[in-house]
Amino acid sequence: MFWVLLLLSAWAVAGVACTRLCLAAVRAASADAAPDREHDLTLYEAAFLSGGPGRVAELTLVSMARQRRLLLAHTGWATVVDPHGRDEMERSVIGAIGPQGQSRIGPVRAAAAAADAVRGLADRLVGAGLAVPDGARTTVAAGVRQVRGAALAVLALGTAALLTPIPSDLPRALVAAWFGLPLALTLSCLALARIEAHPYSRWASPAGQHLLAALPLRTTATSDDRTYLTSIAVRGIRAAPEPDLRAAFAHRDPGHGAYGGD
Repeated sequence: MFWVLLLLSAWAVAGVACTRLCLAAVRAASADAAPDREHDLTLYEAAFLSGGPGRVAELTLVSMARQRRLLLAHTGWATVVDPHGRDEMERSVIGAIGPQGQSRIGPVRAAAAAADAVRGLADRLVGAGLAVPDGARTTVAAGVRQVRGAALAVLALGTAALLTPIPSDLPRALVAAWFGLPLALTLSCLALARIEAHPYSRWASPAGQHLLAALPLRTTATSDDRTYLTSIAVRGIRAAPEPDLRAAFAHRDPGHGAYGGD
């Protein structure tokens, strides 16, 4: 009976995906076990919790450009004006640009995102219970995607089973009901994840998401620097009202993709 093999496959797919989602949810909950709810987020911390290392690098580049210490051309080049970084993040960006003082934005962003300064920032946020530990970054969001895929796989396997020869004494409705069980498992896991863990975040723990939600955001070029940069930290380059700035990060090199980083 070939349909039995398909049913076992459906249970295996659903079981593995739901187990991974449950483990990801447990890891996310443990990251939030003792959060620092009184923590006053810095711009770099807000950027990391919203978009990870790449967002921190983008924020640093934009912040330096706002202070006229770095030029970001719409063609995708970064040029150093002031070679003296004011903190570790800025020094990482300047070091990534190199001694010639000019480089493509994409490689600079990638190098700055991988710098020790960003790793140290991540460790501090994890220690405060505001960020998801590195080992848990397959996270609830990835687990949800896997369970969604498993639900579709169960549907496909069930359809295939109903199209195969089935003994005449076995109602097809009963076969469909058997496949309904692993489907119900996946849909139940998705519903629970929606209730308990939404919005899904790759970087911020629930406590971190709570602090992010309290940040003031504005997207006009005339905003004060703090509010303007907070919008960039939380929403990414797409929040910048200046077309040339968005173009600088979206510029494509021949044979390479965009460096939007959201």
